[in-house]
Amino acid sequence: MRNEFREAILKLFLLVALSLFLSLTAHAATDDVKAIALAKQNACLGCHALDKKIVGPSFQAVAKKYANDPSAIVFLKNKIIKGGSGSWGVVPMPANPKLSDADVSLLTSWILRGAPSAN
Repeated sequence: MRNEFREAILKLFLLVALSLFLSLTAHAATDDVKAIALAKQNACLGCHALDKKIVGPSFQAVAKKYANDPSAIVFLKNKIIKGGSGSWGVVPMPANPKLSDADVSLLTSWILRGAPSAN
């Protein structure tokens, strides 16, 4: 009887863990779709690609460069809002002051995760 109880608890735990994992995965995929749409709407993809340099660095190169930088979120949010140059060369990145903080946070998070394409 005691072993059956342990098995039932273990199965319940695994079911809850799997449900949580699937929920988080679905949420991340939804955020990826929103971030890609924002990048398209705000002309980010005119200068940046997911995996290759265009005018600016690829989003994956940005993620790699800032992977271990604890201040990366704040730095990149500021760079998206205010624009600037010097981090990747002389070509300036235009400012995006009209983006909401929520949109900038979503874009920054997506970029730092390597800009997954949400297939």
